[in-house]
Amino acid sequence: MDQAPNDAGPTPTGGSPQLLSDNLKGFLLAVASSAFIGASFIIKKKGLKRASASGSRAGVGGYGYLLEPLWWIGMITMIIGEIANFVAYIFAPAVLVTPLGALSIIVSAVLAHFILKERLQRMGVLGCVLCIVGSTVIVLHAPEEKTVSSVEQIWHLATQPAFLLYTASAVAVSLVLMLHFSPRFGQTNIMVYLGICSVIGSLTVMSIKAIGIAIKLTLDGINQAGYFQTWVFAMVSISCIIIQLNYLNKALDSFNTAVVSPVYYAMFTILTILASAIMFKDWSGQSASDIASEICGLVTVISGTTVLHSTRDPDPPSSDLYAPLSPKIYWHIQGNGELGKLKDEDLLSGEFVAVVRQDYFA
Repeated sequence: MDQAPNDAGPTPTGGSPQLLSDNLKGFLLAVASSAFIGASFIIKKKGLKRASASGSRAGVGGYGYLLEPLWWIGMITMIIGEIANFVAYIFAPAVLVTPLGALSIIVSAVLAHFILKERLQRMGVLGCVLCIVGSTVIVLHAPEEKTVSSVEQIWHLATQPAFLLYTASAVAVSLVLMLHFSPRFGQTNIMVYLGICSVIGSLTVMSIKAIGIAIKLTLDGINQAGYFQTWVFAMVSISCIIIQLNYLNKALDSFNTAVVSPVYYAMFTILTILASAIMFKDWSGQSASDIASEICGLVTVISGTTVLHSTRDPDPPSSDLYAPLSPKIYWHIQGNGELGKLKDEDLLSGEFVAVVRQDYFA
C-alpha cells in the first residue's frame, strides 16, 4: 500500500528520465503532426483546384477530386498527421500536446501565401496570432483530465443525461446545417461547412479518446475488444470522420485556405473543450480565476476568427466564358435616326439577348 495511485496530479518538474523521455516523444510527435496537417491543407487544395479545372467541384456536389492523385497525397498526409497527434497523447499530457496543434495554422497560412499565392494580410497575421494566443490561454488554464481506466467507464460518462443532451443537440444542429443551410448558403458562408466539421469533430474526439484507452489497455494485457462499447465508439468515430472530411473538402474548395484553417481550428477547439467539460465534468473543481482565464481565451479566439474572416481576400472572378450582366445597366438603342436611353427596369430582362453587327468589332 506504499505506492499511491496517480490521483495527486502530474509529477513536478523533477520527473524521472522516462517521464522526460515520454514528454519529448509527445512533443516531437505533436510538432510533426502540426506540420503534416498544415501541409495537407495546401496539398488537398492543389488537388481540388486541379479537379475543379477539369469541371468537377467538391462544393457543388462533384466528386471528381477522388480521381486526383494530389488530393489523395494530401489525404494521406493528413492521416499521418492525425495518427501522430493521436500517438502524442499517449506519451505526453494534453496540456503539452493540444497547444501545439495551433502550429498547423501557421504552417498552412505560410504555405498558402507562398504556394497558392493566397495573400495573408497584416490583419490576417494578427488574427492568426489572436487565435493561437487565445487557444494557448484556454489550454494552460484547462482543468486536469480525469483518469479513466476502462471503456465501460467512458460509456458510463457518455450516457449521462448532460452529455446525451449535448450529443442530441450536436446531431440536430449538424442535420439542420447539412440538409437546410448547406445547399443554400454553403458556397457563400464559411461558417456552414466549418460548423458541421466542428460540431461533429467534438463528438469524434470523445469517441477517439475511448478507442485510445481501449488500445492502450489492450496492449497492457487487458483486452477491450470483447466489450460492445469499444465497437460502438469505433463506428461513431468512423462515421464522424467521414462527415468531417467531406465538408472540410467543400470548405477548402470554396474558401481561402488561410481562413479555413484557423477558423476551423478555433471552432473545433471551443466545441471540443465544451464537450469534454460536459462529459468529464472538468469545470466542477476549478477556481474562479481559471474559469475567467478560459472565458478570456474563448473571447480572444473568437476575436481572432472575426479578424481573419473580415480580412479574407475576395474570391477571384468567375472564369466562365459568358458571365451574367449586372442588373443595373443603362443601354442605348438607335433605330430610324432616333436615340433612346432605357433602364433595365423598363425593358431589359434577365433573358435579354443582344445582336451586334460583326463590323462593329475592331
